[in-house]
Amino acid sequence: MPLQKLVFQPGINKDKTNYSQEGGWYDGDKIRFRQGFPEKIGGWEVQNFNQYLGEGRSLFSYNTLTGDRVFGIGTNLKMYVFAGTTVYDITPIRATYTTGTSPSTDNCFATTDGSTTVVVNLTGHNAVNGDFVTFSGANAVGGVTAANLNKEFQITFINANSFSITVSTAATSTVAAGGGTSIVAAFQWNTGFSIATLGYGWGTGAWSSSTWGSGSTIPIYLNPRLIYQDKFNNDLIFNVSGADIYYWVYNNAFSNRAVKLSSIAGAIAVPKQVNLTLFAPSGHLFAMGCTNYDAAAAAPDYEGTYDPLLIRWADVSANIGPEPEVWQPTATNSAGFLRIKSGSEIVAATNTRQETLVWTDYSLSSLQFLGTAEVFSLQELSNSISIMGPKVIGEANNVVYWMGNDKFYAYSGRVDTLPSTLKRYVFDNINREQSQIFFAGTNREFNEVIWFYVSSTSNDIDRYVIYNYQEQIWYFGNLDRTAWIDATVADHSTALYNGWVYSHEKGNDDGQPLGAPPLPISAFIQSADVDLTDGNQFILTKRIIPDVDFTDSDLNNSVTGVPLDPQVIMTVGVRNFPGAAIAYTDVEGSSLARDVDTATDPATSTAVIDQYTNQVFVRARGRQMSFKIESDGIGVQWQLGSPRVDLKPSGRRG
Repeated sequence: MPLQKLVFQPGINKDKTNYSQEGGWYDGDKIRFRQGFPEKIGGWEVQNFNQYLGEGRSLFSYNTLTGDRVFGIGTNLKMYVFAGTTVYDITPIRATYTTGTSPSTDNCFATTDGSTTVVVNLTGHNAVNGDFVTFSGANAVGGVTAANLNKEFQITFINANSFSITVSTAATSTVAAGGGTSIVAAFQWNTGFSIATLGYGWGTGAWSSSTWGSGSTIPIYLNPRLIYQDKFNNDLIFNVSGADIYYWVYNNAFSNRAVKLSSIAGAIAVPKQVNLTLFAPSGHLFAMGCTNYDAAAAAPDYEGTYDPLLIRWADVSANIGPEPEVWQPTATNSAGFLRIKSGSEIVAATNTRQETLVWTDYSLSSLQFLGTAEVFSLQELSNSISIMGPKVIGEANNVVYWMGNDKFYAYSGRVDTLPSTLKRYVFDNINREQSQIFFAGTNREFNEVIWFYVSSTSNDIDRYVIYNYQEQIWYFGNLDRTAWIDATVADHSTALYNGWVYSHEKGNDDGQPLGAPPLPISAFIQSADVDLTDGNQFILTKRIIPDVDFTDSDLNNSVTGVPLDPQVIMTVGVRNFPGAAIAYTDVEGSSLARDVDTATDPATSTAVIDQYTNQVFVRARGRQMSFKIESDGIGVQWQLGSPRVDLKPSGRRG
């Protein structure tokens, strides 16, 4: 028979059986499709020289009026800004204690001979385990030098009146109280959890689940810390979900710490407990799910009562513009509030097409600016949707996509269910307890919406699923990332993981921190089974003409300078029945830039394909055949075209 072209439908479908997906792709990792053909994704490089602390769940970027490129990074421990190659700590200070405060810091240090643990005695310090505190003005205690005390520490072994810190050198004597009367202790905000964590104790269980006055024996999941960011001129506004709104004033030395928005000059009635914040297209700063406003309250720091369905917004002055610190409605300003009626809590919000979309646990509503006394109108778009978590929303080409509890959705003026060939694969293998850390991003260069999620066998992000909205296809893979933003301010998509800032689609390899040599990225694509005449006949495969393009591969190792020969590995598998195990074929050899059968080479189940490979000889007989291309080499970039195979019938089983 003449050579036969292998043509596969683009995208991956795992919601069908392998056999019923004939003519398509069934499995893959770290590949994408471009114009219908699979290719390895681009690599990534680390951008920062100093590591941030905690798990980075929030990433935001903007350009200042002076041309600085600023990234806000929110972790469960701290708040940072990243500029150039440096991460700067802007974590707010919660409280500062000195000799004249209550509690007093006078001689608060206690040392034990031979131990690096120093106990700090401060009655009512209000810190939690894992918080950070910075000391200054302390004298040496018990052989621990002043230089080893006057620095930042992370708190451990805590109770209401004391906590422990670990110093770099052990004490040489036991001292019950020391350090002098000039100690300053600056406590940063209380830290949070990086993932949903089981909690026990008083108030964590249902009513009457335990005896009166005792802690619950039934655990509940304590939410991870989530942070929401937006910009105001050159400055950064952000909030911790369920807590305060903060304001960071930009300076090009990046030396300022953020402060509570309620503490700046002119602040009035700023909500104290806020689920999420964002600026509306009109310039109004929204607080979604927040403490209410009482017209009788005159205090600028008014707390009010928390309402999970309440939306409040700050003023936009006709003369001044946005005033994110002014939240008290008056007859002469545009500050105000309204309440969503469907759902039990506001879960998420985003801006699109001059409107703000707001999700509750089962409804989607639209906020639109009116410019009248009512300021905003609220229209319910659907009350029969779901949403997996607060950060699973992506927008591209004026279409908003999100992950529901059991399906994907799209909004383009109306709400639609988004068909997916990976629906069962994703939602049947998902850790729903960690849904709050799931998130979505976009990669507009390749027309992709990406959802990063936690698989059923993990407690942190380990998988992604991609919808290519131009080709309307799906594919997936494995990758550890905790936050993502598209290439808008930066030249490339940017992501966070394990203390590092990654620039994606840059190079071909897994870039390592601090100048360490890059590692190869393992990538593969595997077809569903192919047969002849619905499997009635056996297939004899004798030869394959590969069609692999290596155009964007590196020609030299970036570290050693050694020339590279980019390669992929081709595997052909056969089986006789859909449920049978795959038998991998013997590959006799390949002809490199020549038509010579290297049959004297040892037979293997794989063939190495490089830019000079013309054909590969195989010995494959079975009712069905599958085809796999994979790579695991430095500098490799490949795209698969349309391979041709020498197929012919080889008998029929009676």
